[in-house]
Amino acid sequence: MFTGIIESYAVVKGILSEGTNKTFTLYSDISKELKIDQSVAHDGVCLTVINIDALNNTYQVTAIEETLSRTTLQYWNVGHKVNIERSMLANQRIDGHFVQGHIDTMATVLDIQSHQGSWTYLFEYDEKYIPLVVKKGSIAVNGISLTVVSAEKNTFSVCIIPYTYEHTNIHTLQVGDKVNIEFDILGKYMQRFLSNQQ
Repeated sequence: MFTGIIESYAVVKGILSEGTNKTFTLYSDISKELKIDQSVAHDGVCLTVINIDALNNTYQVTAIEETLSRTTLQYWNVGHKVNIERSMLANQRIDGHFVQGHIDTMATVLDIQSHQGSWTYLFEYDEKYIPLVVKKGSIAVNGISLTVVSAEKNTFSVCIIPYTYEHTNIHTLQVGDKVNIEFDILGKYMQRFLSNQQ
């Protein structure tokens, strides 16, 4: 379980394909603090640390075909900058919202507007998820806990403050880029409950 408050960056240093799986080698300042078998969210995708090279500040994670097909990991290449967050501790404040690290879908950046101190990002997503996006509700974009500003048909927008812009990979996004989306778990349970009542 995560909070959507990004802890650090990781940079993809190597990609090894093994059958339908891909093993990513990533560099991060916090690599030495990680542990094998630890869960770490990468652009919102929960992956397990399988190896650590403390000397080079790198670690490895493996993504299986299911994960690759549903997330932006399929587009990663060497040099790609990734948002990372270690799993939450039970005794800490939850500054974002409950984020599982289980990606629901991908969305596409439709527009980016600069407001001389903040930014508005507009995203388009699959229509079947429309009931899960509500104005002022929570959503995780590349693992970042954000508040939905507007929700129109199958698009939504979020506003980004300077700290988030500078300390996550959202500043690298361009129109047309894909992002990982995880909808609020409460909304998903409510949708399932209501669908079973009909």
